[in-house]
Amino acid sequence: MKNVYEYVAILNYEEDGINIYFPDLQGCLSCADTTEEALKNAEEALGLYMVECEEEKIEIPEPTPLEKIICKENEKPILVRVWMPLVRSEVEVVSVKKTLTLPAWLNKLAEANNINFSQVLQAALKDILKTKGMLKK
Repeated sequence: MKNVYEYVAILNYEEDGINIYFPDLQGCLSCADTTEEALKNAEEALGLYMVECEEEKIEIPEPTPLEKIICKENEKPILVRVWMPLVRSEVEVVSVKKTLTLPAWLNKLAEANNINFSQVLQAALKDILKTKGMLKK
């Protein structure tokens, strides 16, 4: 895994907005309403695409140099760089929703004491996994 990826994105200006694509990365797409938003969205799309490639062990192609990119009249090439340690850390802290079951009396007592179920479950899982030496680093 690399710390930095840098690829050319093409901003395709249409009447209804800006389409963003990466010629070297099939399926790495985004869109925006303004150029400023397109720059931000291109960086996010590249980062998420690379995380998926790394996790799925998909071969990552070499980037085409900016000077070799040919654009249409309504297109503009930009160089997009992502710092992967930051992207990876942001992806890892995404929350997921879980459904659980507990006795009604326990639910009633916890709610009466303003217990935050998510915080309690997270703390318990961290404690259990840590004591078994399974905590993800």
